[in-house]
Amino acid sequence: MGCGRVGSSLAHSLESQGHDVAVIDQEESAFRRLGSTFEGRRVTGIGFDRDTLVAAGISEAYAFAAVSSGDNSNILAARVARETFGVEHVVARIYDPGRAEVYQRLGIPTVATVRWTSDQMLRRLLPQGHVPELTDPSGHVVVAEVTVNPAWVGHRITDLEEATGARAAYLTRLGSGMLPGPDTVFQEGDLLHLATIATELPTVEGILDAAPVTADH
Repeated sequence: MGCGRVGSSLAHSLESQGHDVAVIDQEESAFRRLGSTFEGRRVTGIGFDRDTLVAAGISEAYAFAAVSSGDNSNILAARVARETFGVEHVVARIYDPGRAEVYQRLGIPTVATVRWTSDQMLRRLLPQGHVPELTDPSGHVVVAEVTVNPAWVGHRITDLEEATGARAAYLTRLGSGMLPGPDTVFQEGDLLHLATIATELPTVEGILDAAPVTADH
């Protein structure tokens, strides 16, 4: 949602990686930013309107990004996408970083404009094997924000490390970074950043994208 400089750039980045993309904007003229090479849908309408979202294909969407010029519109659209249509991977851009904690409690990952990069958006939208946050000079070790299945909520971070063989670099909780200790428990809304071997990242993400395995006694 939103076809400004951020939205149009994001749409082209996703499409260039082989994804099917639909762009929503209230102003039809905004779609000129997409140029003639963009092959996705262009939907004119309000991004948090259900009919508009349905026209854009929200029912089959893997991810939804709200990057219009209004904080309230972005968070409302993101909530409708997640709560009404069940889209698991959503992200909202905000202009007021002070609101980040409020939005984080709603379970909506946010990216503040002052520190926005396309990579930050892509990391919250793409499936396994996405763009790492940090790669060491040799390309052998990466730090990546990984999607964690809600079934892991209540488990210690050490349980997640043991299951994946990766190490927790840090957590983002309520908009603030923290270093997890041996007794730190994964909570709803936490963003987990793991350090792992680059070639093992898809495997690590696959393990955490599924519910934890429990042993039968």
